[in-house]
Amino acid sequence: MRSLRAMLAGTAALVAAGPAFAEENELRDWALDMFSPVPATVPALRDNIVTPEKVELGKALFFDPRMSASGVFSCNSCHNVGTGGDDNMPVSIGHGWQTGPRNSPTVFNAVFNEAQFWDGRAEDLAEQAKGPVQAGVEMANTPDNVLATLNSMPQYVEWFEESFPEEDDPVTFDNFAKAIEAFEATLITPAPFDAWLNGNDDAMTEEEVAGLETFLEAGCASCHSGVNLGGNGYYPFGLVERPGADILPEGDKGRYQVTATAADEYVFRASPLRNIAVTAPYFHSGVVWDLRTAVDIMASSQLGADLSDEEIDEITAFLGALTGEVPEITYPILPPETASTPHPSGEVLPN
Repeated sequence: MRSLRAMLAGTAALVAAGPAFAEENELRDWALDMFSPVPATVPALRDNIVTPEKVELGKALFFDPRMSASGVFSCNSCHNVGTGGDDNMPVSIGHGWQTGPRNSPTVFNAVFNEAQFWDGRAEDLAEQAKGPVQAGVEMANTPDNVLATLNSMPQYVEWFEESFPEEDDPVTFDNFAKAIEAFEATLITPAPFDAWLNGNDDAMTEEEVAGLETFLEAGCASCHSGVNLGGNGYYPFGLVERPGADILPEGDKGRYQVTATAADEYVFRASPLRNIAVTAPYFHSGVVWDLRTAVDIMASSQLGADLSDEEIDEITAFLGALTGEVPEITYPILPPETASTPHPSGEVLPN
């Protein structure tokens, strides 16, 4: 494997300042070509202006289990903001204790993904928010029942009016999704890696910095790049060597289910790596619980690289530097039901 020093020649000024200084700055320049730090402000959303009122409404909807048919499951059930933004289960449990087909991705920093879900079937977070609500194995609700529930509670109606003041009838399923999107856009987690990218040499340990170098030299950033170190491209799982059926179930053909294109069989969106150390288990199948094992599998399956134990340890250490600071989130006090609020139902319908 090529070393950074062999790949990048230091300038005379950097060499004069010392070899270690030169190497660290060369590495940072290389990293900045591949990655971007988490921005200091909430990113702008397409056709959805983020306001404090809309964020607060979205937070209430995100935590409200009455958005599900059973009154049991909320967005936070599968994307728990207290446990890394996911549910730390192989696959999520939903309506009628059914299980979904894939591992739940973290909601943290999801706003930076170019598309949502493992197969990219949702263009943005607003579109994504509509999916689980209507999925029979998740929240098993309908848009009409969601709107009936919201309209039955005067406090929700008032919050929608404050969040969408230009609309005569603001309580819509589209606005329901936009409010959740606005809240989720605030769930960004700056990490030690961002501080290091921004020039703080002490933000990462020596092992984490070595792991970043190995990560780049091995070619991991060819798929895991950008702000989210992933979430911005589609790649075959098993680009070099396809894993066994225990890791890559034969029945789940990934993006093929969206495009019906043969070339998209077993193609998935590159997993974002931020907070990866706290979001086990791994892969869309959710069968690998150890991050070091996941790194080893990806190296052989995607890169055809036979990494040493030391190199795997270094990359794993670097991934730990992507664990970010979670914004403080206060659990909302939700509007009370009224006599007209639809009653919960546990009926399981055919999928």
